[in-house]
Amino acid sequence: MQTTFSTTFILRTAKTRDGVTPIYCRITVDGNRSEFSIKRSVAEKNWDAGKVKGNSEDARSLNSYLKQVEAKVFEHYRDQLADDKLITADGLKNAYLGIKADQYSLIHLIEYHNTHLKDTLEWGTLKNYMTTQKYVKEFLKGHVRTSDILLNHLSYKFLADFEFFLRSYKPVDHHSPMGNNTVMKHIERLRKMINVAIKNEWLERDPFAKFQAKFIRNDREFLSQEDLEKIEQREFKVLRLQWAKDLFVFSCYTGLAYCDLMRLTPQNLSLGIDGDYWIMTSRKKTNQPVRVPLLPKAHELVEKYKNHPRALATGTMFPSLSNQKVNAYLKEIADFCAIDKNLTFHLARHTFATTVTLTNGVPIETVSKMLGHTSIRTTQIYAKVVEQKVSDDMNSLRKVLQDRSSKKMKIVKGA
Repeated sequence: MQTTFSTTFILRTAKTRDGVTPIYCRITVDGNRSEFSIKRSVAEKNWDAGKVKGNSEDARSLNSYLKQVEAKVFEHYRDQLADDKLITADGLKNAYLGIKADQYSLIHLIEYHNTHLKDTLEWGTLKNYMTTQKYVKEFLKGHVRTSDILLNHLSYKFLADFEFFLRSYKPVDHHSPMGNNTVMKHIERLRKMINVAIKNEWLERDPFAKFQAKFIRNDREFLSQEDLEKIEQREFKVLRLQWAKDLFVFSCYTGLAYCDLMRLTPQNLSLGIDGDYWIMTSRKKTNQPVRVPLLPKAHELVEKYKNHPRALATGTMFPSLSNQKVNAYLKEIADFCAIDKNLTFHLARHTFATTVTLTNGVPIETVSKMLGHTSIRTTQIYAKVVEQKVSDDMNSLRKVLQDRSSKKMKIVKGA
């Protein structure tokens, strides 16, 4: 098959250090690019259209090296063409770097994952993967003494050493050291990327086969009925705080996550089988259907904002506020309401599951359905609230039995 092929040299200006910039070789095949560092740098002022300016000995030496790299890449192109192989930019780069077709590296895998799956991942999730990538690179550089490692060289020891590195990592900025679950999250993301390599048949043996990630189950924080009423009853003259409060309260009575609430439109409001209004949508995170009957306090907020100019302009049920801003405003609201909890928007979802539903006797299966959980095991993190409900119910039963016993005693005495 006819292919278009070219080799050019570019400067990676984002990596300029101390006035010099690294030179990268860019291979283009049929419009697709692949780049690699040639391990040489040059002052940007001495660079002109793919070569070094001037006639100095250093300039001639570097230009000669560029020609050698170009000739070697072309040699691989010619060999693959002669062997009637499928020619790709990545394939030529790997051939130049000495990476065999069946010898994929860890960094190549991570970059492949973060590039090819970026359209299917939320930005926040992708950002977390990029943070994991940063720690993998630091671990390779500082502890393995290399910039990359072949996938078939990964082992249980590599993973155990990486875990130890994360646990002992000392940040140079204001961030706290990683807790157990943060470490496990990085391990979990690495595991998901390794699974991509296994599915693509880049790796036959799973290095995670004997490795167990051990999460510590933390109790989910939520608002008590008293704290929820404090927020509900507080009115704010500052518009941004009132918006944040109303969005939060709506979530407390529907269980919707921030991203799902912001996507709501009037079309998501429908009459249910009981003749009352229901929110009918799907979770952005899992695409699971969500059907939630609209409780009176949530309905009041729908009515309050149905003609709001900003909501009408976007066609949404509520005016838009970024998640970052909402969480910042909730910190202020917590101070105003004297609530000593880390008030975040996701706390509203926990409050719906606990204070609003489970505590009031709604079965856990129903709560799981309304939350859009794919498994009831996810909902069982709120089981301690069910235990509280059992305790309250048994106390009520105890009182009934005591009253009945007292009445019988009176009858006996009267006889």
